[in-house]
Amino acid sequence: MVDHVQSLARGLAVIRAFSAAQPELTLSQVARATGLSRAAARRFLITLTDLGYVRSDGRLFALTPRVLELGYAYLSSLSLPEVADPHLERLAAEVRESASVAVLDGEDVVYVARVATARIMRVTISIGTRFPAYCTSMGRVLLAGLPAAELDAYVERAELRRLTSRTIVLPAALRAELDEVRRRGWAMVDQELEEGLRSIAAPIRDRSGRTVAAVNVSTHASRTSLQAVRRDLLPPLLATATKIESDLASLSVTPT
Repeated sequence: MVDHVQSLARGLAVIRAFSAAQPELTLSQVARATGLSRAAARRFLITLTDLGYVRSDGRLFALTPRVLELGYAYLSSLSLPEVADPHLERLAAEVRESASVAVLDGEDVVYVARVATARIMRVTISIGTRFPAYCTSMGRVLLAGLPAAELDAYVERAELRRLTSRTIVLPAALRAELDEVRRRGWAMVDQELEEGLRSIAAPIRDRSGRTVAAVNVSTHASRTSLQAVRRDLLPPLLATATKIESDLASLSVTPT
């Protein structure tokens, strides 16, 4: 390949020569593991030492903690969906229901990650699907996490339409429900977005405690009672939210 930079490839091969089983190597061992000549291996080791990625006592060479920066560059570039996806996979497998993550965008929630186990709504939900925040479990979690002024502005501008006979459409009633969501730390919506659809959601917070996203599990009312939602779905949902928060904190991820 014309664009292949052989010296970079060889330098990375030198780094990969070290492992947990062989954290320290001699020059000859590095040359043997990489297929480089001793002279070439020595040049790469000296360069990596000058850059702070390798240390040496004169005979043995070893990687330094600075090598972690190379992996951190990738980890810190991960988006919220990439961080959440494996957790959603495990959650959906555990509860055998669809699991999703959404963020607030204006008056709507927008799905940014999802693992579907079965279709339970008339519309197909995919990444980018939008629903009104006021009548969804993730929306209520996100609204409950807003500063007071932002919540006031939302309630003033939002069109609270009755989508089912159960939909909360009175501003005072919505505020009371959001107060309860804020108090208990999760939201459950019973057939307010669509008849037969039940969902439960928990907040995903950043290091400062600000709610930046929400994770939910949805099910059909015909097969899961409200009591079963609280008993069987809520504990693993809350555990998943905590795990996602932990990953976001350790990676300093900005939701996207």
